Amino acid sequence: MSKDLYFLRSSEQKILKDMLKFAYPSNSLDLKKHSEFYGLKSTDLGLYALVDNEIAGAIWLRKYENDEIPMMSVAIVPKYKGEGIGSYMMKQFLQEAGALYDKVTIDISHKQKSIKFYEKFGFYKINDFVLAKKLEKKEVIRPNDAYDASKWMD
Repeated sequence: MSKDLYFLRSSEQKILKDMLKFAYPSNSLDLKKHSEFYGLKSTDLGLYALVDNEIAGAIWLRKYENDEIPMMSVAIVPKYKGEGIGSYMMKQFLQEAGALYDKVTIDISHKQKSIKFYEKFGFYKINDFVLAKKLEKKEVIRPNDAYDASKWMD
């Protein structure tokens, strides 16, 4: 199984739209805010994973106008759950996010079964619906595979 990571660019908004149903499967929130006009602000950051040239998942964050801390979204295509794709993306993503931010949050109101996954990466509960993580400021080390810094957001 070949796993590759790519930066999520503004021209790839369709990937986000396709991933929303996996990130927020039963959420009644206005999901447009999580993907609409993605990558047009310097505060947007994201990765997606390809497994054998098929999109397996994505992680992205956005800093919304009224929030001090950016909110992450995580999506794994169901057939790739349990294959380590989420951990693979999360490790790299947290390094990248740490270069820009001090802290991130994630809405878990629809992902109660995933709390242990996030806790494994140092997230802690703020309330019943939100987890947060303080990010480390350290040198970003990128994998040697397809993860290419020249593929940064448009």
